[in-house]
Amino acid sequence: MISKLENKIALRYLKTRKKDGFLNVISIFSFIGIALGVAVLIIVMSVMNGFRSELINKIVGFNSHVVVHSYGKVTTDIFQKELDDLISVYLQTNSGEAVLIKENFTKGLSIRGYKSNEIQKLPIFRDNLTDEQILKGKTIAIGKELSFDLNLKVGDKILLMSPSGEETIIGNLPKQEIFQISKIFESGLVDFDRNVAFMSLNNLENLLNVNQDQRNLEIYLKNPINIVNAKRLFEKKFSNNLIYTWADLNKPLFSALKVERNVMFIILSLIIIVATFNIISGLTILVKNKTKEIAILKSIGVLNKSITKIFFLVGFYIGLTATIFGVLIGVVFSIYVENIRSFLSQILNISLFPEEIYFLSKMPSEIDVNSIILISFCSVIATVIVSIFPAFKASKLDPIKSLKYE
Repeated sequence: MISKLENKIALRYLKTRKKDGFLNVISIFSFIGIALGVAVLIIVMSVMNGFRSELINKIVGFNSHVVVHSYGKVTTDIFQKELDDLISVYLQTNSGEAVLIKENFTKGLSIRGYKSNEIQKLPIFRDNLTDEQILKGKTIAIGKELSFDLNLKVGDKILLMSPSGEETIIGNLPKQEIFQISKIFESGLVDFDRNVAFMSLNNLENLLNVNQDQRNLEIYLKNPINIVNAKRLFEKKFSNNLIYTWADLNKPLFSALKVERNVMFIILSLIIIVATFNIISGLTILVKNKTKEIAILKSIGVLNKSITKIFFLVGFYIGLTATIFGVLIGVVFSIYVENIRSFLSQILNISLFPEEIYFLSKMPSEIDVNSIILISFCSVIATVIVSIFPAFKASKLDPIKSLKYE
């Protein structure tokens, strides 16, 4: 328990006085260092959490959640009522690669094929397409970034060349077909908009010489985040097929993000640790400056454990208030991080978050309460640890010797 006397003396020692000039500087730097360390940790963790969430939402938004890879024809008769609560949409699909030719420009494209009357069921098109016959005839839907790169618009025609050939009187030649652009979509991921296109399933199979029995089954779940349990269920239902999910396709990416997040937490925690060591210096100097007061307190009957508590509270209050201040700064900065980024980009005339590198159009941020609690806890614990030794030394001072040399 902390008595009123111990708390009052500790708060008095925290007040600045002119004769404690150097001590005040150390205390201020300790406070600023801890506050900045906590704030930086919260900001970095919030941005990395936001980046991960945005990436998951984007990937889940344009990729199927579960794919049943065909070994022969995949039947949908296996779906029963028990899966109705799990599945949102399932579609037959096929995919492949082709070369886009536009005047003197060539580019490899990943082509995805769906039935013309089902394309609007895809999450990426659900809010954009009202005409379910958008891929009717020799048409293709391309991404916004690709349209910018090649200066294409709806109604323009492009030539696609298939890697599979067709026999002619002069030998085997690559198959080429002309398609008209019927839709320009935007997924939010630059890389996807630049390299993926959609066309009707029949057109794709004709262009790439793909058999209908090789069609895969794409499944979209109502809760794509809980993908592990869903995968186990589909592996039982489709025991003769290969099952893979969006998490399997992007496992290296999210593993790298997790490692990077943990490493950043450890590295940035060193800022707090270094700042807390300033508390040791400050308390040590405070003990030296208060030798006379400590001797007087002991001579009037104040116990050693009370002296320990007094100087421990000085360090603890510095760390606690700095942590609270750092949390406030970190939370506010995390909320307005995109506004701050835009402001700095305009002032400094540089790109602080280039889309082509991070795949996102704006800097994301997601405040995680558990991360804030963990960071605050670590900061306060570090402060408690470094405050123990100087406080213990203060209680060991001999009052007779202290008063003799004062």
